[in-house]
Amino acid sequence: MPQLIRRLGRADLRAVPEARRALRELLRHWDGPGRSEIAELLTSELVTNALVHTDDDAVLTATVSERGLRVEVRDRVARLPRQRAAEPDESTHGRGMLLVQSLADAWGVRLHDVGKSVWFELEAGTA
Repeated sequence: MPQLIRRLGRADLRAVPEARRALRELLRHWDGPGRSEIAELLTSELVTNALVHTDDDAVLTATVSERGLRVEVRDRVARLPRQRAAEPDESTHGRGMLLVQSLADAWGVRLHDVGKSVWFELEAGTA
């Protein structure tokens, strides 16, 4: 089962495009037509949220199986991501989890003894 595991340094936003490139390489042969772009966007949102809102390291794990793609970002902060309406005036803040909720086939948050994992899944073969 192809898998990507990447440690993301605290507040290092250079990790976002690096994570997208690594995910793109993982998905090169994935049977998810039109879904790779969505996977990259949603992965960027989870990685950015973990780095900006936790001020700590995080770990990105992406796994491709016959069922589809599962991406998980784990951090050491138990505070749950906020789902809120986008801020007014065309702000770029507040839309990340709305995108995940709207575009993923499934998503959620799993609490750990230390921190949490935010994850999403995209099914293979769906457009």
